[in-house]
Amino acid sequence: MISLADIEAAAGRLAGQVMETPFVESRTLSAIVGAQVFLKFENLQFTASFKERGALNKLACLKPEEAQRGVIAASAGNHAQGVAHHAQRLGLPATIVMPTFTPQVKIERTRGFGAQVVLHGETFDEARAEATRRAQAEGLTFIHAFDDPLIIAGQGTVGLEMLRQQPQLDSLVIAVGGGGLIAGIATAAKALRPDIEVVGVQTRPFPAVFNAIKGTHHPIGTSSLAEGIAVGSPGELTQALIRRHVDDMLLVEEADIEQAIVMLLDIEKTLVEGAGAAGLAALMENRERFAGRRVGLVLCGGNIDPLLLAAIIERGMVRAGRLVRIRVEARDAPGILARITAVLGKVGANIEEVHHQRAFSTLSAQSVEIELVLATRNRAHVQETLEALAAAGFTAAAY
Repeated sequence: MISLADIEAAAGRLAGQVMETPFVESRTLSAIVGAQVFLKFENLQFTASFKERGALNKLACLKPEEAQRGVIAASAGNHAQGVAHHAQRLGLPATIVMPTFTPQVKIERTRGFGAQVVLHGETFDEARAEATRRAQAEGLTFIHAFDDPLIIAGQGTVGLEMLRQQPQLDSLVIAVGGGGLIAGIATAAKALRPDIEVVGVQTRPFPAVFNAIKGTHHPIGTSSLAEGIAVGSPGELTQALIRRHVDDMLLVEEADIEQAIVMLLDIEKTLVEGAGAAGLAALMENRERFAGRRVGLVLCGGNIDPLLLAAIIERGMVRAGRLVRIRVEARDAPGILARITAVLGKVGANIEEVHHQRAFSTLSAQSVEIELVLATRNRAHVQETLEALAAAGFTAAAY
């Protein structure tokens, strides 16, 4: 077990080596969810994740012979970058085993820090097993992603900073993968404020810690938008600390995480990955539970694949009614498309795509089906657009 003293010692080692990130209130999110919401911007770290805190704390405590042999870690990306970056700073050779599903942006950044990257396995647990095998076979020092006292103590420095910056918090809502972050934060928080509530969040496809703590048997999936917390089995040490210090666990859907990513980008102008949005997703889906409370969230990572981000933004625009696909039925006559576009222009709907369909339509041969993708302001604007088309004599529907 680790103590507050271990976390304070870690804070001393990290001083000046990692950023003490901002922890500030989001007035807009607070108004939306009905709670006073404070955001800890760990996505602003040099490696865009809190993970470098634990990695540096562990590397700084290695014995000379362990450091000389080199280190190896298994990670879906953020722990990898933390280990690789600080190993490079300290002059230590590093090997990182990453699951094959790891976003390319995380793979390239890890390589950019000078580490040897090995892609192995479809899950984090398979990658970890390969890293353990290589550590034994090659005499390397294994740097666990979460189930290590020094790693947990390093992550716990996030909690020290949160309570120093906002000592009157009522609740902390923390994403959980293997449990290193929440174990460290909860240990620090409960030592400083025994009355504070600590709540963990996992995605429904990867509820390993939720199952262990709640005694449930939700199935483990194969992939998640929040790949940083897609861990199939929790650590023994982290699980013990979670049982001791964490008050509750929540599950969130993948769609909720998508929405939270878009909200943080749109409202706070900050970029987070799936795991970094899990806390806000839980808050959005459990508004009554946290109503009126002062809640701290950790934006724990900002490493997201640009193509995935583009898809999430587009899907978010569809959900918000800012991007809509409509089908218009009309008589196939010269100038008909010009009439339709004139109506759309008058109501301020911007055409993104247009497809003029004849051969694959079920309408009569004298009619045409026109599919359009429109940029609109909101759902009310979508309805206004459909009504304007109807008033002009067209049959139109969103789908």
